[in-house]
Amino acid sequence: MMNGLLSADARERMLKRDEISGSEILLRTLLLEGVECVFGYPGGAVLYIYDAMHGNPDFRHLLTRHEQGAIHAADGYARSTGKTGVCLATSGPGATNLVTGIATAYMDSVPLVVITGNVATSLIGTDSFQEADIIGITQPITKHGFLVRRAEDLARTIREAFYIANTGRKGPVLVDIPKDVSADIVPFVYPETIELPGYAPETEPREADVRELADAILESRKPLLLAGGGVISSGASGELAELIGMTGIPVTTTLLGLGGVPASHELWLGMPGMHGTYAANQALMQCDLLVSVGARFDDRVTMRLDGFARRARIAHIDIDAAEIGKLVPTAIGVAGDAALVLRTLNEALRERLEEIEDWIEESAPWADHVRRMKHEVPLRYRDSETELKPQYVMEMIARTTGGDAIVTTDVGQHQMWAAQYGRYEHPRTFLSSGGLGTMGFGFPSAIGAQIGNPNRLVVSVNGDGGMQMCSQELAVCAIHNIPVKIVVFNNRTLGMIRQWQELIYESRYSHIDLSGSPDFVKLAEAYGVKGLRASNKAEAERVWQEALETDGPVLIDFVIAKDELVFPMIPQGKTLADMILGEE
Repeated sequence: MMNGLLSADARERMLKRDEISGSEILLRTLLLEGVECVFGYPGGAVLYIYDAMHGNPDFRHLLTRHEQGAIHAADGYARSTGKTGVCLATSGPGATNLVTGIATAYMDSVPLVVITGNVATSLIGTDSFQEADIIGITQPITKHGFLVRRAEDLARTIREAFYIANTGRKGPVLVDIPKDVSADIVPFVYPETIELPGYAPETEPREADVRELADAILESRKPLLLAGGGVISSGASGELAELIGMTGIPVTTTLLGLGGVPASHELWLGMPGMHGTYAANQALMQCDLLVSVGARFDDRVTMRLDGFARRARIAHIDIDAAEIGKLVPTAIGVAGDAALVLRTLNEALRERLEEIEDWIEESAPWADHVRRMKHEVPLRYRDSETELKPQYVMEMIARTTGGDAIVTTDVGQHQMWAAQYGRYEHPRTFLSSGGLGTMGFGFPSAIGAQIGNPNRLVVSVNGDGGMQMCSQELAVCAIHNIPVKIVVFNNRTLGMIRQWQELIYESRYSHIDLSGSPDFVKLAEAYGVKGLRASNKAEAERVWQEALETDGPVLIDFVIAKDELVFPMIPQGKTLADMILGEE
């Protein structure tokens, strides 16, 4: 198998109704679903499954060094490819080690099939060794959970899990397989069709809702588009570009929407919210119509709700009807897949081209105004010839990669610098834990992204805190020569926590000192990965170029000042009007 595609002969061979074990049924079904790689970690309850992998030339499994690394890698694979990521862990502690990654994917609507082993069916509920009710534990953070009690049901269950995970509002689905089910010998029957009467996600919008939205656009004079992660997951970037090109409406993209509109587009205002740009936040406060596409009005975007888009009618396009009107009063709600909604909206507007031409002339002063704000109050920082600034490093990475690299981030100050100063020209090139804010996500998600995109440059941007949460995955990069370029912003502190303590808690620094962290260069070398270090501009340019010219993985330790802050910033509990712009 190459690139998740079976040859016709291999597919025909796998579809035979042989009598095989539940474990072999699982592997066959995963291959028939087009799975390229499973990220996992073995244990007692899944040993039959791992035994079935032995000698199987079609099946690819990547052994991580922790279950959390496995699920974050599967997540990075899914975000960067649009396919469903798959991970595998044993029962009890193996399964519970996946919980943070499941919640991460659930909050950001990432399609995963999470496979766990369980104790034998006869032992379920007896507090057997390494037993945990993982279905119950993860019920609030999965789209669905299956406990498979018969091997005969395995193929159908896996097919249903993939269908649920990657349709409607996407998300993780858990499949729990007791050990005896993975061992039982039964005939293999692959269901060609899927019937789920209780699950029928609606993706087509109501035409009346789309017409109402088209009317609202042509009635407005200061419209603004807010594009979120739903634009990325639905593949709606082309439709969004067409809408912007036809109407000239300015656009801001959320953290998870970065790359949905090219950063080079003159009407792109940057990211809104707590660490957003002046132009984006001012546009939100001044617009008279806000059209949200695939964004859920997260509190880091809206800040205090009574100060959010107070002058605007709100139109909300979302695949999940439950999100519409949940947080902000919504005048026009359009439930449906973002790409389908925008396609229908563009068609409706094209039928009114004469009106649009007049409308563009009337709304042109607004577009000129927001463009001026973007250029007059850009993101800025105080440069230095003696200290290395993280903003400079992100500008360097963007300049040398042309906005084409896949960038993954961990969570903290570096995440915001990467969002602010990186330049993302394409969808699925910025991967970050948005909703849950999971430290430890950045590095293993880059491994998954590199597996899914073997010919692309993948850059993992981390803080020195988050890097230590999954640093053991350096072994995976070394062993398999996975050429991720691992950036560590090393300020020897929990930077974002320190920033909040400085600005909000009157500089009462409490338990944020990471001065006992390892030498990251030596740590990388101990795992067999090249390690480099820079503490000024010249060194940064030199080591980054060396990293780019290295075929395998490289870790670069960028030593930065611990007192560097992320600006702009809006303190929690304040409104979009309360921006702290920072130093010149």
